[in-house]
Amino acid sequence: MFSKFISYIQESRQELKRVNWPSRNETINLTLVVIGMSVGIAAFLGLSDFLFRYLFGKFLI
Repeated sequence: MFSKFISYIQESRQELKRVNWPSRNETINLTLVVIGMSVGIAAFLGLSDFLFRYLFGKFLI
């Protein structure tokens, strides 16, 4: 059982050496895209919630 664990660790290290890691600039740019999209979606949902709550209060109550 211990030999299987060692084999797993060795194979994992070999596999990680083959990974094509993004550059620092790519990582920063993609992180900014994710943050921007998250803020945009949060703003859209917040405005939609405000609008629907306003309309619900205005017309149904």
